[in-house]
Amino acid sequence: MNVPSSILATTSATSHGGRAGGKVVLDEGGLWFHMEHDKGLGGGGQGCTPEDFFALGYSACFNSALLFVASQQKIDAAKATVTAEVGIGRTAENKFALTVTLKVHMPGVDAAKAKELAEAAHQVCPYSSATRGNVPVTLEVI
Repeated sequence: MNVPSSILATTSATSHGGRAGGKVVLDEGGLWFHMEHDKGLGGGGQGCTPEDFFALGYSACFNSALLFVASQQKIDAAKATVTAEVGIGRTAENKFALTVTLKVHMPGVDAAKAKELAEAAHQVCPYSSATRGNVPVTLEVI
């Protein structure tokens, strides 16, 4: 298990009402979201879902990891983008589970090098560390 030896930053949020018409608020204030089931889960799709937030966080974190590993090799990856597609569905045991596809686009970097950098970023990204062995994550270099 990856356990930090020291905590550098923390954040917290509080949910009221869950997915079905609830509200989630950052405890520091200033930011809140209306929650709603996705249409695929029987909701109206007019609010946010936990998977939305997971996709936002994972894409930003992975992009930072990609920039880090590229800089270690003196490669300019400033134009790189990462799209995180988070899926939710039922397992054979009828439990809910997540999947993630990370689509990495690195203009100006050849495909083989971009794939190498994406795989290296996958080793250092905290979201990748948290999901490894728990959530299937697919890397696609586009």
